[in-house]
Amino acid sequence: MGKITLKGNPIQTNGNLPSLGTQAPDFQLADGELNNRSLKDFKGKRKMIYIVPSLDTSVCSLSTKKFNEQIKAHPELTLLVVSADLPFAQKRMCSQEHVENILPLSMMRSKDFAKDYGVLIQDGSLAGICARAVVVLDENDTVVYTELVPEITQEPNYDKALEALLKK
Repeated sequence: MGKITLKGNPIQTNGNLPSLGTQAPDFQLADGELNNRSLKDFKGKRKMIYIVPSLDTSVCSLSTKKFNEQIKAHPELTLLVVSADLPFAQKRMCSQEHVENILPLSMMRSKDFAKDYGVLIQDGSLAGICARAVVVLDENDTVVYTELVPEITQEPNYDKALEALLKK
């Protein structure tokens, strides 16, 4: 189990992020049009899965905007942002904040994604939603980089995540 903190208080996730060099687990998540999307929809592309508790929080919103700006120059790459938010809330945030280079995906139909990726928070006030994490996959959906952010209120390591995403 991943051990993280929320404002210094220890909490834990249901497991661990997928191991480097392994195939990423497939998923079914809802997009902004309420369509199911799976990892197979992005086959052949390098992709980052940025996992956040909720886009309706300051750190999640800020970090999503930063990744959005940094990936703007790389249309060949895919940035998926996964949260527990409803697709309507995700679309509203992206529209209001001019976030156009990501694909927000919602766990509204199932927590299987969070369980399979080891990021489902088990205890504390955020139990039942995702920890903040980054998973970078190559064109074949092999895990090439992971980061479980140790303190939920902290931002991820943008430089390392983007370096892994841009590496060929």
